[in-house]
Amino acid sequence: MIQLAPSILSADFARLGEHARAAEEGGASLLHVDVMDGHFVPNITLGPPVVASLRRATRLPLDCHLMIEDPDQYIPAFAEAGADWISVHQEACRHLNRTLELIRSHGARPGVVINPATPVEFISEVLGIVDYVLVMSVNPGFGGQKFIASTLHKVRALVELRSARRLQFRIEMDGGISAETVVAAVTAGVEILVAGNAVFGHGDPAANARELLKLATEATWQKV
Repeated sequence: MIQLAPSILSADFARLGEHARAAEEGGASLLHVDVMDGHFVPNITLGPPVVASLRRATRLPLDCHLMIEDPDQYIPAFAEAGADWISVHQEACRHLNRTLELIRSHGARPGVVINPATPVEFISEVLGIVDYVLVMSVNPGFGGQKFIASTLHKVRALVELRSARRLQFRIEMDGGISAETVVAAVTAGVEILVAGNAVFGHGDPAANARELLKLATEATWQKV
């Protein structure tokens, strides 16, 4: 099943609740929340208070992507604020297993993220304890970047590893997902599509979400 996770980084923060409801109307399964600290990535976005506000505005699960240094320090606060899924970067975690276990201990689904230059092999040892793997298809830090097509080989590698090891994690992709790239992503094996500008950057977010899901579903049918 293909899921769409619109990224609120591209939403109008003055109309955040309205945009969240529009995404849900368009078929979104969850909302992606990009958290940046200005250190791990060259941008600053939002913290637990905004997550708590968003939690009151939508019934959709909140997928919090922590692009921050020392995520262990903030995981409890994001979980308490209402994060349902929490993902951390392999590149930011000194003790990745421990961090992922911390996420689960706070009642959230743990996910691991890898940047475009990080090999899949670097997360091989934690694939059995995560609920999802997020493959970055742009360098994290800013919305609206160009899709890096070479990251698709990592998706295919994850599909093969999951099958060979009989694991259950889902595969998510974030960065440059649009009407032009969604088919390639789904064909490679992406199951959760993070899209920001493609949903919130123009026009009607609900209609944009429906169009992306339509393209993704058609690509899935073609794979069968």
